[in-house]
Amino acid sequence: MRSVGESSDIVTKEMYRFEDKGSHDVCMRPEGTAGVVRSYINSKYDRQGTKARYYYYGQMFRYERPQKGRLRSFHQFGCESFGYGSFFEDFNIISLIAQILQELGIEATLKLNSLGCSECMGPYKNELVAFLKANREGLCKECDVRIEKNPIRVLDCKNEQCKSLLKDAPLITDRLCNSCKSDLDSLKDLLQKADISYEIDPALVRGLDYYTKSAFEFVSSQIGAQSAMAGGGRYDRLVEELGGKSTPAIGFAIGIERIMDLVYPDESALDGYYLGAMSADALERCMLLGTKLKKRAKVEISYETKGFKSHMKGVQRSKARYALFIGEDELKDDLVWIKDIKTQEQKRIKASSLL
Repeated sequence: MRSVGESSDIVTKEMYRFEDKGSHDVCMRPEGTAGVVRSYINSKYDRQGTKARYYYYGQMFRYERPQKGRLRSFHQFGCESFGYGSFFEDFNIISLIAQILQELGIEATLKLNSLGCSECMGPYKNELVAFLKANREGLCKECDVRIEKNPIRVLDCKNEQCKSLLKDAPLITDRLCNSCKSDLDSLKDLLQKADISYEIDPALVRGLDYYTKSAFEFVSSQIGAQSAMAGGGRYDRLVEELGGKSTPAIGFAIGIERIMDLVYPDESALDGYYLGAMSADALERCMLLGTKLKKRAKVEISYETKGFKSHMKGVQRSKARYALFIGEDELKDDLVWIKDIKTQEQKRIKASSLL
């Protein structure tokens, strides 16, 4: 509650919290950063000024309204970096996500914002609160409560009436101090030079209260309303807020179920091997060869002795890229007949050269 923020949706609406049989106050973890920070502090790395980077993967729980891309039990992969206060580390983290998504063949848009530091966030909050109070009647009930508890969260409201009203709200990007503005400009310049496209989104505040300075999300229009598949930001005050020594930190998390929706296998793609015996004596040789091939590729082995046409039907059903047949002649000379289904090239080769 201290790390995520008592006014955040995660704490007020989504956190599974209960008393167990031992009368302990229990919470099923809704996100990974707080636990990593606690571990960093417990190991006294903050006292030693240790610079460290960690990654985690695991199950999270939130009391959500289940829908596509939003589950009550889900998994996150995340990275957290401690001790690096430079915008270079912001770039390092963002480019890491971009590389992961690129490797997975996922097209996504990077949305970027700066939430400023204590020097510029304080005056901005006062200006934003004045605007919200002047327009209080047009806000939803939740945003009305947020004015007193955490006015920045109002910017993240999904209510259409609130979104329309907030178009005229003051923007943090126009109120950044010189240091925060310089860091944001330098980060933008690096992203541009690295060919990582981005959009500045002044309304991007993320769902957690611990962020400072850089906040970012990678979004996709292919996964419906829940478009954010990865996100994070800098949280330079969180280690201190949880009882540690002031330590700059930044991290991100990727929603595994959301990216799984985008990583579709190409059902029409040919892959792997089909092994078929043309004679009873060759069946054992197919089994032994197929077992070795399984260490390297997808393999389907026919347990029946069949003719050429029957085996080719099996090749089509398995969607294999290569057909491998062994008959009496191949068995005698330690050969394999192989056909590339994609190029239609076929030949006999030594079984050992196949491996």
